[in-house]
Amino acid sequence: MKYSEIFQIKPETRVKLSSIDPDYTGDFKNKSSAKNKIEKCIRELRDFQYRLYADGKSSLLICLQGLDAAGKDGTIVHVLGAMDPLGTRVCAFKVPSVEEASHDFLWRIEKQVPSKGEVVIFNRSHYEDVLVVRVHKLVPQKVWSKRFNIINNFEKELVANGTQILKFYLHISPEEQLRRFEQRLDDQSHQWKISESDYEEREFWPEYMRAYEDAISETSTKYAPWYVVPSNHKWFRNLVISKIVIEKFRALKMEYPQPQVDIDKIRRKYHEAVKEANRK
Repeated sequence: MKYSEIFQIKPETRVKLSSIDPDYTGDFKNKSSAKNKIEKCIRELRDFQYRLYADGKSSLLICLQGLDAAGKDGTIVHVLGAMDPLGTRVCAFKVPSVEEASHDFLWRIEKQVPSKGEVVIFNRSHYEDVLVVRVHKLVPQKVWSKRFNIINNFEKELVANGTQILKFYLHISPEEQLRRFEQRLDDQSHQWKISESDYEEREFWPEYMRAYEDAISETSTKYAPWYVVPSNHKWFRNLVISKIVIEKFRALKMEYPQPQVDIDKIRRKYHEAVKEANRK
């Protein structure tokens, strides 16, 4: 069975995150047992992304959502690290600026969607506007609840114009989040990520779970599905996301464009140049 079938939230179904084990690693016992598959995925990601760039007929948008320390940055390093920077881009959405807040919630999103041949990863996304704003009551329910349909229509239009969409919720447990916070305290290179709000937000865990369950259930569509990825184990998270991205690439049936020059003529010129160089 394909990874996309195992972890996808089927359209018109209700997801219950508490029923999904964030420690799940399938048939793999540990990272070592998955090493060969992970390395193969890295090679395939690199090859398929290059084909997407060369083909230039479609694009890929990857949305990463998850609570603090779920592994969004780590996923980006793993997935994009295997790709050519020429055709890839990361966009992180933080608290809206004054200008962004003065427009509708999709205004800043629309400016960052990928162009043909490009892979773009959203580190957080338009879904913040049905998650954070709901949990912290920044807008009333009558406002955020209407956004599900707006998002579905927005994503449907993107797909109709050649942008494929993959949406991943990185599913970790409260215990794993706390353990990762502790690691940040002890790792000088990650201490800059620490803020008091990280711990304060933990108080809203149940509210976030309900918000995510509603958002995923309302917006996992056939054209833009959600995948809930068990993410307590970073290596398994990376493997699952890589496999699903590869499956999407493969389904696009991309082809290298035909050369715009006479290859035989160029080859003859090359051989003539080599002979001339050897005579000298």
